[in-house]
Amino acid sequence: MQKMTVSAQLDKLDDVEQFIQGCLKDCGASRKTLMQIRLAVEEIFVNIASYAYGSSIGPVEVRCDTLEDPKRTVICFLDAGTPFDPLAKEDADTSADALMEREGGLGILLVKETMDEMHYEYKDGKNVLSFTKRL
Repeated sequence: MQKMTVSAQLDKLDDVEQFIQGCLKDCGASRKTLMQIRLAVEEIFVNIASYAYGSSIGPVEVRCDTLEDPKRTVICFLDAGTPFDPLAKEDADTSADALMEREGGLGILLVKETMDEMHYEYKDGKNVLSFTKRL
């Protein structure tokens, strides 16, 4: 497992994306799978940077592990911000009328639908959100 810690700031997104790319560079995943992972990483990190710490700035630990049999990656985000389970919210309504009026919620739905597994827990004073994607 590889890990990095950055401050929960939007301008750190490129650092997180480069870290994940480095972790997955030799994994043999398709371009489509890598793009889905990149979008999921972006969505989760941006949400943490935007909401976890309110007007403060705190750390985000990002972990990436590539596992065999079946070949998959597990990416985990840990932050000490306000406890929040994005998986507990009802999925966004994607009907045409609702899409015109709704703000938010679509990014998490995208992550839930493109990743193979997602898990959340609040443990030891930290939000722990992870997802798994078969490679």
